[in-house]
Parts: sequence; structure tokens; C-alpha cells
Amino acid sequence: MRRREFITLIGAAAATWPLAARAQQTEPLRRIGVLMNRRADNSEGRDQVTAFQQGLQKLGWSDGHNVRIDICWGENDVDRERQCATELVALMPDVVLASGTLGAISLQHIRPTFPIVFVQIADPVGSGIVDSLARPGGSITGFMNYEFSLAGKWVELLKQIAPNVTRVLVVRDSFNPSGIGQFSAIQGAAESHGVEVSPVGIRDAEEIERGVATFARSANGGLIVTGTVGGSVYRELIIQLATRHKLPAVYADSYIVAEGGLISYGSDRIEQYRQAANYVDRILRGEKAADLPVQAPTKYELAINLKTAKALGLTVPQALQASADRVIE
Repeated sequence: MRRREFITLIGAAAATWPLAARAQQTEPLRRIGVLMNRRADNSEGRDQVTAFQQGLQKLGWSDGHNVRIDICWGENDVDRERQCATELVALMPDVVLASGTLGAISLQHIRPTFPIVFVQIADPVGSGIVDSLARPGGSITGFMNYEFSLAGKWVELLKQIAPNVTRVLVVRDSFNPSGIGQFSAIQGAAESHGVEVSPVGIRDAEEIERGVATFARSANGGLIVTGTVGGSVYRELIIQLATRHKLPAVYADSYIVAEGGLISYGSDRIEQYRQAANYVDRILRGEKAADLPVQAPTKYELAINLKTAKALGLTVPQALQASADRVIE
């Protein structure tokens, strides 16, 4: 084949390449920051990141192909979360996914106009993160776990499954606005159920173990483990302590019940990350965070572990079992 004929054939072939393929060659690489409120070795956090990445892939975004995802693990520590927020903002991403209250607030303080999609925040209005659910304001929106008022449901469930409980130890993050708000809601509901509540922090394992052991010295006690990262990180210890001291306990996450916890009521956290991928996609395609309403869970799951109930000497009412979404025997 002559050289001139070869060049002509190549030119004709190039003209028939799919437009999308040629566009990809010149399409700029978009950038997404992810601030996780877990340790890098936390299995739950890894599952959440995977769910987010899978959600993005379904929408046409592939890490290393047309988007770059930078992840920083904030560990639910105030100083570490601020450091992560600073590092991510310095990378100038198009949008940041923020897991938890501390991360979202840190990002807002560093650059208020930065597009942020949050997940796993309880009552973002009460926490002062958004102006309202319908019109978030600023440049932040996302997916909430629940409003603080839901925490009252945990008191109700504890009394249903353990009617003799008159004292409740609330395991919460005292440095997190979400932990403070949840405790206030529990206090408000406790009075109508004839229950006295007291808090214990979860800065480290020693604080939890000491607080639970002291509380368990008196009779008719129970635990409420609020929906915070610390409750997840130290869940094995908390389950062990509840079993050792014969304390019925209510949790915010059903997977803890699968691991031996007594009862839980809360939303699906993994699903929030899949949903967040949709909002990130919309922002990358030109929509503003302020125009995307904050989404509340549409379904809450009640889970009960009958084996744990038996070990604690509790008889779970048939009506409560019938209303459960998941019963572990």
C-alpha cells in the first residue's frame, strides 16, 4: 500500500471514532475529596467508601479515569478532622464528601463556599450546618441519619424490652454537637417514661469501661448507645460490658445487633453513601448544593437479638417481635 493511501485510510477511520471516545481524551479529570470520620483500618468505613465508589461508577465516574478521589481518614478526632479538611481543600477538589458532623463543620469553617455533600449527620438543622432541610443555604447539603427527636424512640424501646429499667447510661460523644443533641433528646423523653439518665463519654476504651462498671453497681440499669462514631468503633467492648454487667442496651445500628447487641433502631448507613454519589454527580454536572434539599431517611429498621435477650433473662414481647424488621435467633 502506498503511503498516501495509508494516511487517507487512517484519516477516514479517525473520522468514524465515537464522539464520546474522542471527548474522553480531552475531558478534564474531575476531583472529589472524601473526609471519613473513621480510622483507615476500620472495616465499616471501608465498606462505606466502597458503596460511594460503586454509586459513582453507576453514574459514569471511574476513579483514575475521569475522576480522582482523594480520601482522608479523620478518625472522629477534632484536630485530625480539621487537618484532613485543610489538606483536602488545598487539593482544590470540585466537591467534598464529608462523613459526620465534625468533618462537615471543619470544611465549612475553612472554606464556607466550598461544595460539600454530607452523610451520617443527625439533625443538620439543629447542629447549625444548614438553614433548613428544603433550602440548605450556603454550599452544603446531604443526607441525615435522623432528627434528634428520634433519640426518644430508644428510651421507649428500652422500656418495652426491659420494663424494670429505671436508670439509663447514655454512651455518647461529648465533644460532638450530634452527641450533645441526642443526649438532650433522650433526657426529654426519659422523664415521661420514669427513667433517670446520665452520660458517659467515649474518648477511649478506659473511659467507657470505667463508666459502665461504676453505673452497673446499682440495680435496674440499661444502656443507650447513641448513633455516633465512637459507639461503632468501641462496639465490641460495649457489647461485652453489657453482657458482663447484665445491662439491656439499645443501639442505633442494626449490624451491632447482628454482632451480639440486644436491640437497635436506626437508618441504613451504607445506603446513604450510595445516595450521596448521586448528589456528588449532580454537583459535578453543574448543579449547586444549595439547590439540593437535605434528604431524610425514608425507612428505619428495628432489629432484635433473641439470643442476647435470653442471656439477659429478658422475654421479648410478641408485639415487639412482630414489629421488628430483623429478628436474630
